[in-house]
Amino acid sequence: MAGEFLAPSAVRAPAPRDRYWVAVAVTVFAVVSQYFVPQRFPPALVLYGNLPGDLFVVYGIPVLAFSILVGGAPLRDATRRMGLATWEGLRWYGLLSLLVIAILLGLAILYAAIDPTALQYLNRPNPALTQAAGNPWLFVGLSFVVGAFEETIFRGWIFGYWRDVGGSWYVPATWTSVIFAGVHLYYGFTYGPAAPFFFPSLFLLGFAFAATYRYSGGNLVVPALLHGENDASAYLTLINTEWGEIIHYLVILVGAVIGLIAYLQRDEPTAPIPRERSTYPRSLGGR
Repeated sequence: MAGEFLAPSAVRAPAPRDRYWVAVAVTVFAVVSQYFVPQRFPPALVLYGNLPGDLFVVYGIPVLAFSILVGGAPLRDATRRMGLATWEGLRWYGLLSLLVIAILLGLAILYAAIDPTALQYLNRPNPALTQAAGNPWLFVGLSFVVGAFEETIFRGWIFGYWRDVGGSWYVPATWTSVIFAGVHLYYGFTYGPAAPFFFPSLFLLGFAFAATYRYSGGNLVVPALLHGENDASAYLTLINTEWGEIIHYLVILVGAVIGLIAYLQRDEPTAPIPRERSTYPRSLGGR
C-alpha cells in the first residue's frame, strides 16, 4: 500500500506516453540549452543574454510544452489539502536535509583522505550568487517565482503524470529527481571534481518534494514555498549571512522535529486519499 502511487480523486486517463516523453525531452533541452546554445550560436544572446529571455527559455517553453502535450490533469490538486501538505512537506524536507548534511560530512572525510586538493574547488564563487550580488533582494523574491515554476514542471508534470498511471511512486520519484539534479549543470562546470558535493542535495531535495506531492494528494504550493525558501535563504546570505543561515536551518530543524515526533508515535507517512475506481477501461491508461 505505502509504495503504490495512488491518486487522490477519480483516476483519469493520462495523456499518451509518447506525448509525455516529448514534453520531458523539450524540458530537459530547454533547461540545459542555456549552457551551450549562447556559446555555440552567439546571436542567441538576444534571448539568453537577459533575465526575462532566459526565464522564458528555461521555464516558459517547458510550461507551454506540457500544457499542450500533457494538459493540466497532474496539477488539478495543486492547492488542496494545505495542512496535510505543510506537515508532510516540512517532514520530508527536514529529514532529508539532515541526510544531506550527513552525506556532505561523509564526502568531506572521503575527499580529505583521497584527494584533498579537490576541496579547493569549493572555494570558487557560486555563479548564481555572483549574478545576484548586485541586487540580492530581487533574487530573494525571484526565488519563490522560480520555485513555483520548477515545482510545477518537475513535481507537477514530470513526476505527477505517473499518479494517474499507477504503480509504485518510488521509481518515478527517483528518476525524476535524478533529472532535476542533472539539469543543474553549472555545478559541474564550476566546481569540477568537487561537484559531487552538490548533486546529492539536489536529488534529495527533489525527492522530498515528490514525496510531499504524493502524500498530500497532489499539492504543489507547499513544495514551491519550501523550494523558494531553500533558494531565497542562500541569496539572503548576501544581505545578512547570519539571518540567511538561521532561516535555512530553522526550517530544517522544524521539519526534523516533526519527523521525530511522527517516528516516536510510530506514525507512518500519511497515506494519500484512496483513489476511486476507474471509470474508463484499464487499457486506456496502461500504455
